[in-house]
Amino acid sequence: MIRRNPLTILNADWLTTPQTKAIVAALEAAKPDSMRFVGGCVRNTLMGRAVDDIDIATRLEPKDTMKALEAAGIRAVPTGIEHGTVTGIVDHVPFEITSLRRDVETDGRRAVVAFTQDWAEDAQRRDFRLNALYAAPDGEVFDPVGGGLEDAASGRVIFIGDGDQRLREDYLRILRFFRFNAWYGAEMDADGLAACERQKDGLAKIARERIWKEFKKLLGATDPTASIEAMAKSGVLDVILPEHHGVDALHDLRVTEQLSGVGADSMLRLMALMPRSALAVQQTGENLRLSNDEIDRLTMWAADNLPEIVGMRGQELRATLYWHGRQAVVDRAMLSSANVRDILAAVNAWRRPEFPIRGDDALKAGFKGPEIGKALSRVGRVWVDSDFMLERDALLEALVQTQD
Repeated sequence: MIRRNPLTILNADWLTTPQTKAIVAALEAAKPDSMRFVGGCVRNTLMGRAVDDIDIATRLEPKDTMKALEAAGIRAVPTGIEHGTVTGIVDHVPFEITSLRRDVETDGRRAVVAFTQDWAEDAQRRDFRLNALYAAPDGEVFDPVGGGLEDAASGRVIFIGDGDQRLREDYLRILRFFRFNAWYGAEMDADGLAACERQKDGLAKIARERIWKEFKKLLGATDPTASIEAMAKSGVLDVILPEHHGVDALHDLRVTEQLSGVGADSMLRLMALMPRSALAVQQTGENLRLSNDEIDRLTMWAADNLPEIVGMRGQELRATLYWHGRQAVVDRAMLSSANVRDILAAVNAWRRPEFPIRGDDALKAGFKGPEIGKALSRVGRVWVDSDFMLERDALLEALVQTQD
């Protein structure tokens, strides 16, 4: 039976936008009392947090959802129709609409589902009680499994029913448990944590890209240290990041972030968890299936020829910025000291100068093939050593001299 909470009414702007009203009208025209808002939009509104997207649960089956949207002139995209999900787009605003479901079969990675008309049955297959809150178009909140409203009020992340069973249905929920605790949790649920420890080996079944996507969100929380510590103590961190070297550097980074006023950076926090070496970069890139840009950033940070940044001033800092780039210098500085305000201010004020000569100049000077790049590199070092003060004529003269 759906638990009604007549005194709990959402008061949110997103409920009354023209786009939301258009979606509601389309679904309700097809079948009255056929839809509820669900999940993050309800949870975050109750917790006083920003709402990034709006998810809807519906008693319509996917093909009927498509028909209802199209009949109302709303663009309908079958983004996950085999699992019941259709995205309706109104004035460029997307709404993810998913038919009520129950699990028929699960293997820890994906589920075979059947559609249902039962709101409570749909709620039971979700992960945490605070994510199984539904709201009617008028804002009335429903808590089918019970405890969701209390969890949202207190910031507790508690599995629906048996935690081990929820995890065996989808092992990625282990990381979701830690992520939601990092973002919302006031006190980590001991039973949930114990279930994550028991089921941690199931993460081997999950695609590494999905693990990194979830872990990256966790690292982006304002302060993820308590969750990361719990992951380390439970052995979960060993499973997803076996090359990690503990959380001490993450504690130090958090102090630096606070002192310097720098916000959350998931990649920087990942660096804090791993050794600064080419081998660790290779292992992490493979284990988490990082993008090429992410691997490049780790590589630049870990480079042996990048000197320690703390204490650098003036010409030395400008030269290091030129050769290694702004991001690598900032990353190394942030992970080297708790007081980097002056360095960050200097980095932010720096503008990369443009090297005054080009390959055509070397060609005119008589250089050919690979010698062109080598000559430009030699003159470039001269220019940087002059603190970028040498002008074009002097550099052209230096270029000619390198030919002798």
